Amino acid sequence: MKFNRQTTIRGLIAAGALLGLSACANPQADQAAYAQQAFVGMPKQTLLSCAGVPTRSASVDNVDYYTYTSERLVTTPAPGPHLGFGYGYGYRRPWSPWGWGVGFDDYPETETRDCQATFTLKDGVVQRIVYNSASDGQSARLGQCYRIVENCLALIPQQQSQQPK
Repeated sequence: MKFNRQTTIRGLIAAGALLGLSACANPQADQAAYAQQAFVGMPKQTLLSCAGVPTRSASVDNVDYYTYTSERLVTTPAPGPHLGFGYGYGYRRPWSPWGWGVGFDDYPETETRDCQATFTLKDGVVQRIVYNSASDGQSARLGQCYRIVENCLALIPQQQSQQPK
């Protein structure tokens, strides 16, 4: 294979794309996804001791369903005041109702991240975990679900070294 300038540029672009994707990785989301397989076979007593009392529970035909919930409010601050010219929405200083002035057009963004984790247990053993969430983006959803399973993940020896700090 010949290396020329175009090949080098393509390689740099590909490396940059991989670096960019790895920078967006969410280790907590990865751990929550891992828990869906790792917890299968966990005894009911262990689940209750590490996850606590479920928010809701139900039993149907010798199958138990334990639902845990986690919710938090995430606020991203606004960029702040900016100097500029323009008309439209926003607050401008009284001495400059139009034209030049300090604008406060941007408001902080607030988002609720939530997760409901339902554990299905049969004969006192975890069979599966299903996550449900209204949060946007898979990483945000699973990241919030991590808060439910994080204490139990500490009981799985092979995962202790990979848990996020």
